[in-house]
Amino acid sequence: MAAFIAGNGKGRGRYRPLAEINVTPLVDVMLVLLIIFMVTAPLMTSGVDVDLPKTDAKPLNSDSQPLTVTINAEGHIYLQDNQVELPDLVAKLEAISQNNPERRIFVRGDRAVSYGLVMQVMGTITQGGFSKVALLAEQPSGAPPAATATPAKAPPAKPGRG
Repeated sequence: MAAFIAGNGKGRGRYRPLAEINVTPLVDVMLVLLIIFMVTAPLMTSGVDVDLPKTDAKPLNSDSQPLTVTINAEGHIYLQDNQVELPDLVAKLEAISQNNPERRIFVRGDRAVSYGLVMQVMGTITQGGFSKVALLAEQPSGAPPAATATPAKAPPAKPGRG
């Protein structure tokens, strides 16, 4: 970039290079990108939309990236973002976790889903050999979902059924 420097009125002026860089456009672009990433980052957590119940339980520390099983308002079961049937759930969990029964699994159930269906899904997962199964609930203050630990026991058999 060159700037015209006026002389003392005699002859022509001469061009000299300008040694300053205008950083204002760079700062503007960076601020716009920062805002875009701040808005889109929370939207990238999970693709299945559920209305989680609220709880005051403290969040658990997670040691690795957990697997998420979601039950939506219609009662459909999703593993991560893919819909699965209940009988196929354990086989797909084993395939994803590479037969690691210590892999953490979060179960998210919509508020409109019956408690029995959520417990049936959790029972199926624990009977499949997974021991770290937790329920997710939304914090009342709008904080991220909290995991509540549940015992890794299989639910008791109902009397009269064989």
